[in-house]
Amino acid sequence: MSGSKSLINPHFAMKLTSIALFFLIPAFIFTFGSIIGEDHEAVVEYLSKPLPALIVALTLIIGLQHFQSGAQTLIEDYVRGRTYGMALLLVKVVSRLLMVIGLYSIAIIAL
Repeated sequence: MSGSKSLINPHFAMKLTSIALFFLIPAFIFTFGSIIGEDHEAVVEYLSKPLPALIVALTLIIGLQHFQSGAQTLIEDYVRGRTYGMALLLVKVVSRLLMVIGLYSIAIIAL
């Protein structure tokens, strides 16, 4: 490898997450369309099932990875100077933090 930090080309990763989201978003909408407007207990009970929890977790992870990749591309194209590194770090930290918080919340409900 020629000094690359990642094994996957960022453009290819963006396409891959786009394809995954193409299938996950309708599954997410279909899965949660039936519980919109329900009370808290019904939603928690529904998320306690493995398939809905898995769909939420995958949508969260892949969606935030897609966000991070897109934001990183924007930063690489438009940010210059001292803020470049800070902006890249901020995007990575925020997306990873949201992933951890989201997965922790799903685990608390599902388990």
